Amino acid sequence: MAPAHAHNHPVTAKERRLRGGLGSRFARFSGAALAALTATEVALTICNGVFHLTATPAALVSWFAGAVVSYALSRWAWNRTGRPDVLRETIPFWAISVAVLAALTLATKLGYHSAAWLHLTGARRVLWVDFVWLVANFGTFLLRFAILHHVLFADRTAALSPPPGAPGTSAQGTHHAPAR
Repeated sequence: MAPAHAHNHPVTAKERRLRGGLGSRFARFSGAALAALTATEVALTICNGVFHLTATPAALVSWFAGAVVSYALSRWAWNRTGRPDVLRETIPFWAISVAVLAALTLATKLGYHSAAWLHLTGARRVLWVDFVWLVANFGTFLLRFAILHHVLFADRTAALSPPPGAPGTSAQGTHHAPAR
């Protein structure tokens, strides 16, 4: 049995968000990002190690493989169903993806050049470039989540409702009109 004081601990707004929609969306987006990262890493490994493409074409192919997976799974992560809103979802998503492409292309070039500086060849070269790509992807992950969560897929109905505890709301956060 839990100590009595455990039930008296006030739940902070941050804890409520992490337990609620924000936490579950972050977990779902993390899964989507992991699937997209897997697609990009596999594509990059093949482009670099098998087809020996230069940095820019390898980055383009790898980015596209991940972006398609990310688009489909990001809609799932934010519970979007049906036909996407082209102006509010599709175009902004791909604009963000193009910015990510720029960062990942630079990272790929850095990986290729640093592998040459380090005199890496064969599998070591491929693994080094994959590692640099991975680090760059982690760098863009939190930024993409913040943009997708707070801008692109922001719940517009929640933004219009008053915060819990505001005048005219119950403890559960439902809005009640003032008595007349």
